[in-house]
Amino acid sequence: MHRVKVRVVEDALDANNTIARANRDDFDRAGVAVVNLMSAPGAGKTTLLERVLGSLEGLRAGVLEGDIEGSLDADRLASLHVPVVQLNTGSGFGGECHLDANMVRSALGEVPLGDLDVLIIENVGNLVCPAEFRVGENARIMVSSVTEGEDKPLKYPLMFRACELVVINKIDLLPHLDFDLDRFLHHVDAVNPGVPRILTSARTGEGIDDLRAWLEEVSARVVAAA
Repeated sequence: MHRVKVRVVEDALDANNTIARANRDDFDRAGVAVVNLMSAPGAGKTTLLERVLGSLEGLRAGVLEGDIEGSLDADRLASLHVPVVQLNTGSGFGGECHLDANMVRSALGEVPLGDLDVLIIENVGNLVCPAEFRVGENARIMVSSVTEGEDKPLKYPLMFRACELVVINKIDLLPHLDFDLDRFLHHVDAVNPGVPRILTSARTGEGIDDLRAWLEEVSARVVAAA
């Protein structure tokens, strides 16, 4: 019985990867860099996006906003006058706690790829499932808030291992928390040695320039490879 379950999981991931490759082909043809933004609920993904998107110059950005229900985050980002497409997993996808390649593909018809340099996919807040499903992205960002504790890389290693950048957010709260930043970074290196990391605060703006520069670098690599 255990082998049957494993086979089902492998089949599901194989099917997802096939669709993810089709998504990636579409992104490459359009010359669009795609970033999968992942975190636990409440880590500050949307607020970071508000700060970064509001300061981009010369880089045309759009957002595919993933949630189980509602459009609160998409409405906030749309006020920045960037293309935003809402993707709810509760509408025909069983209320999944992550985005997969098929869900993303179902929404691509509404995304103006030809008008974008970078598409940011804000995944559903979850520290487990989003890391298992590629959606055709060029890179992944894992946002971890200091309010979550320094043990998260050890408890959820796949999430930290699957990313190309770790963002440590809400660092303005460090003086008020019992959070050991050095220990957290040690745990990050234990599961993903040498992964780049940026310290950010959406409240104070610290690290926003570095995050914007990272996005610009990812976009430039895609353009150079086209």
